Amino acid sequence: MSVVIDITRLRPEKVFVVPSPLTELGLALHARSEPGHHPALQGWATALSSRLDPGLADRLCEADFLWRTTFSDVFAPFAAVPGHAILPGATLAEELDLLDQLSDEQFVHAALEFSCQSSYEAGGPGALDDEGVRRRALELAAARGGGREQFARRLLADPPAVRDWFRRLVRDCEEAFFADMWASIQPELAADARHRTELLRRKGLAEVLASVSHAVSVDEEARQITVDKLVEGHATVDDGGLVLVPTSLGRPHLMVLHRRGWRPAITYPVRGPGQQAPSVEQLTRRLEALAHPVRIRLCRHLARAPYTTSELADAHGMTAPEFSRHLGVLKKAGLISTRRRGRYAQHQLDLSAVARLGSDFIEGLLR
Repeated sequence: MSVVIDITRLRPEKVFVVPSPLTELGLALHARSEPGHHPALQGWATALSSRLDPGLADRLCEADFLWRTTFSDVFAPFAAVPGHAILPGATLAEELDLLDQLSDEQFVHAALEFSCQSSYEAGGPGALDDEGVRRRALELAAARGGGREQFARRLLADPPAVRDWFRRLVRDCEEAFFADMWASIQPELAADARHRTELLRRKGLAEVLASVSHAVSVDEEARQITVDKLVEGHATVDDGGLVLVPTSLGRPHLMVLHRRGWRPAITYPVRGPGQQAPSVEQLTRRLEALAHPVRIRLCRHLARAPYTTSELADAHGMTAPEFSRHLGVLKKAGLISTRRRGRYAQHQLDLSAVARLGSDFIEGLLR
């Protein structure tokens, strides 16, 4: 599974690396609502929650589904402004002005993304125009609870009022905590953007995306970008180009905006992990390798000491060729190492790789 971006029409000068204060605010709200996604930010999230005005905290609870699962595309209005190659604004005020340029249909569709839609890329009529779509959206909102049905009804009944409510919420967040936060992190994001832009100029798109994340690759011949994620999606770059948005809060998320009719954008964490997580394919291979009872017992031996294939086959009452097949599966999954001692090959479990499986699995889910 992966998200594929068609870059057939992408020109080199149409790749932009630009920080977005509204995107960063969306991620800040997400990290506060889901500290389990961001263990390194739990202290910050707890401190923020403790000092928030109760009134603002209650208002944030009204629509926290806009950023709890991940953050809604309403935090990336630059990607939706029609007819222009618009970049993220330098300030929240500029980005809220971009938000005002979205049609009610665009705003509603993006705001209902995690509440009332079963498909991110669904086309066709929207909830404002089609009674059947509207009814289904409200059913999904009611089933998902957490005040979503009430918010969805407000949104569908009066989109301008909810847009105004959202604008005031953003401005109050800026006054309460985000202005100071943005002042401290913006220099790092700007420096990262300059670095990637220079790398793009000197080395090209493939080198830049490889530096952003090992989960992003470019096929120059097929003219497409592939983002390794546990989700399927497709987007096409038009004359507006491609936007890369650095964030100091995103890890482990690597977010790809591929909404139909919107400009593709990749939001990436500026601080990459020290140990690269395996690809979705590698992770699946490792989990499947450990799902067999014989290989589980084999791992018990290999966790204690190195063994040859013959030793292991004798210990488990199997032939050497049979055991070699099980060893091959574990080796292909990257879970065992082999070293030669004279004419003997000894195998041992890679304990560090096995120990990382839990965190790798979580990162794969959240990427």
